[in-house]
Amino acid sequence: MAGRGTGLADLAWLFVLGLPVSHRELERALPSLGADGAMTLRLVARWIDDYRPLVDLRPHAFVDELGEGSWWIASDPGEAALGHAVPEGHVLGVGGASVTLAGLSVGTPARSVLDLGTGCGIQALHAARHATRVVATDISPRALELAALNAELNGVTRIEFRLGSLYQPVAGETFDRILSNPPFVITPRAADVPSYEYRDGGLEGDDLVASVIAGAAERLAPGGIAQLLGNWEYRDGGDAFDRVGKWLDGTGLDAWIVEREVQDAALYAETWIRDGGILPRTPEFDRLYTAWLDDFASRGVTDIGFGYITLRRPETGAPTLRRLERLDGALGHNPTGLGTSVTEALEAFDWQHVRSDAELRASVLTVAPDVTEERHYWPGDEHPTVMDLRQGGGFARGFPLGTALAAVVGACDGELPLGAICSAVADLLEVEEADLVSEIVPSVRELIITGFLAPPE
Repeated sequence: MAGRGTGLADLAWLFVLGLPVSHRELERALPSLGADGAMTLRLVARWIDDYRPLVDLRPHAFVDELGEGSWWIASDPGEAALGHAVPEGHVLGVGGASVTLAGLSVGTPARSVLDLGTGCGIQALHAARHATRVVATDISPRALELAALNAELNGVTRIEFRLGSLYQPVAGETFDRILSNPPFVITPRAADVPSYEYRDGGLEGDDLVASVIAGAAERLAPGGIAQLLGNWEYRDGGDAFDRVGKWLDGTGLDAWIVEREVQDAALYAETWIRDGGILPRTPEFDRLYTAWLDDFASRGVTDIGFGYITLRRPETGAPTLRRLERLDGALGHNPTGLGTSVTEALEAFDWQHVRSDAELRASVLTVAPDVTEERHYWPGDEHPTVMDLRQGGGFARGFPLGTALAAVVGACDGELPLGAICSAVADLLEVEEADLVSEIVPSVRELIITGFLAPPE
C-alpha cells in the first residue's frame, strides 16, 4: 500500500482494509491508546506476531444545519475482511440507508430523541447534535457495545444506551423525536433461512414496519415527530398504500409517506440473498431463492415498495395531514439533506391548513428561489403545449401548469395579495373571477405545501 510507514496509513491498512499489522506499526498508529489499550477495547486481537482487526473503523463526513462535521465509526468487519459471509449478529456500519435517514431527519432543537434500533449508533450521534437527551435502543448487545464505543470515540456524552426489542426499553416514556432505520427487510420466517439482526425484524412480511408505526403513536409527545425508513408489500395486484393507510388509521398521527422505489419480488429476493454473501448459481442461493419466492407467494406478494415515513402527533385535536405519494425521480440539490425540506413542508402544511380560502386570498405569496418554469412548444407554434414548474431543491418535484395558474404563480413576487393577482388574471383572460379562484386555490395550497410558493414570514 502506498504511504505505508505513517500512522494514518497503518490505521487504514488495519481497520479499513482489514489486514494485519505488526506491534511496532500498531503502536505508531495508536500512540496514545497503544497495542494493549486497543486489545482492552477489543479493537484488535493478537495473532501470532501480528495484530488483526476486530472492528471496521472508517471516517464519516457530513453536513447538517449546524455545519460540517466528521466522525470515526466502528462496526463489525465486512465480508471482504472476513473472507466469508457475515454472521447473523453482524453490526453494519454507515450505509446508504443510514445516510438517507440522517439527511431526511428534522434538525430543529429537541429535548429528547429516541433512536430505535441504533445499530452502530450513527442516528443517535446525529441526533445528539441538536437534542438535549438521546436514548438509543437495540436488540443486539454487540450493536449497543459498538454504538457506545462510537459515542466515546467521538466525544459524544448525551446518549443513553438500552437493550431490548422495539419500544420495550422505553415503556411509559415519550419523546420529541423518534428516529428508526429498523430491520425492515422482508425475510422468510423459516429456521433454515439466515436472519440478520441488522436487517431482518423477525416478523412476517412487512409487519415490523407496521409495528414501529403503531408504537410511535404511544411514544411521541404532543408535537413530536417520528421518521423512519420502511418496506411495504404489494399483494394480489392491490395498491400497497391501501394497506399502509390502514396502519395509520386509529393512530391519531399526522402522516406523510413517500415511496421512492418499487422492486419486483424476485429481484428483491435476489438482492437480499446476495447481501448475505450468498453467490448466485450455487445450491445455497437456489435454496434460499425458492424459500423467498414461496414466502412471497403465500401472501400474494408481487412487488415491494421502499420509502420514507414521517409521523407527527398533533399538539391538540385530531390529525390533519394524511399524504401518501410516489416520488421516484432524482432528488434536488440539498446541501444539508432533505431534513430542512421536511421541516418546511410540515410548517407550510400547517400554515395553509388553518387559513380559509378568503384568508389565503388575502396573503402575499412568493415563488421559492429554487423554482423555474419550463415551457415546451411545437415547432412554429406561438403558444406552449406544456408548461411545468420545477424545483431545484427538496424532492425536485414537477408541477403541471395551466394558463391561469402559470399567470398567477408568475405574479407571486411578494408584492400583491393572491386575491388581487387572481382578479387581474381573470380580467386578462376574460373569465369569471369566482370560477378562476375556484380553480386556482386548491393548486395554490398544494404549491405551498410542496415548497413552490412560500407564505409570508
